Amino acid sequence: MGVTVTGLEVQAWSDEAVVARVVAGEVALFEVLMRRHNQRIYRIVRSILDDDGEAEDVMQDAYVRAYQHLKQFENRSTFVTWLTRIAMHEAFARAGRLKRYTSLDCEEVLAETKLTQLSTDSPERNVANRELQTALKAAILTLPPKYRSIIMLRDVEEMSTAEAASALEISEETVKVRLHRARAQVRRALYQQSGRCARELFTFPATRCDRIVAAVLARI
Repeated sequence: MGVTVTGLEVQAWSDEAVVARVVAGEVALFEVLMRRHNQRIYRIVRSILDDDGEAEDVMQDAYVRAYQHLKQFENRSTFVTWLTRIAMHEAFARAGRLKRYTSLDCEEVLAETKLTQLSTDSPERNVANRELQTALKAAILTLPPKYRSIIMLRDVEEMSTAEAASALEISEETVKVRLHRARAQVRRALYQQSGRCARELFTFPATRCDRIVAAVLARI
């Protein structure tokens, strides 16, 4: 159950190919899916919950639930979108906020502003980016969970509007409205200067990845 799959051929398989093999009985291959998506799932769950320990618990629960319902995955969306949806449901349920997670009234949506990429080719720039990363993380954590999740999906994970809408089970218009409102609460200049450091938010080290994988494999 705790076998680590390292074959290059296996790593080249699509998520859907791995899912098919897990459903067919190769349970150990579920580890491949967890290791591929641990970073994304952690960032998204951690953006909703304010505690690392709670986030890890929710990740485990989400993976176990995904494994238990793997036969119900019907390729109507990508596997990672399906998994993200499960993780977000688990996180909001843990936070007791699912009942408040409802669509907002539509309003005129302004043109979206992409994160501006900054060069990190000098020590001074690296220091500046680390400082900006800290400030950006703090700014995002001040947002309500439904806005934090939008920022994580669209600006950090770089999901498309359609993918985010599918993960959240809301309309694309609502995604755009929430994204606009979320960005309006964080100084635009901060986002324009943050650049690539945004992807380092809520990093998930290999040791924690190993812990999550081992715990989930023991449960399934």
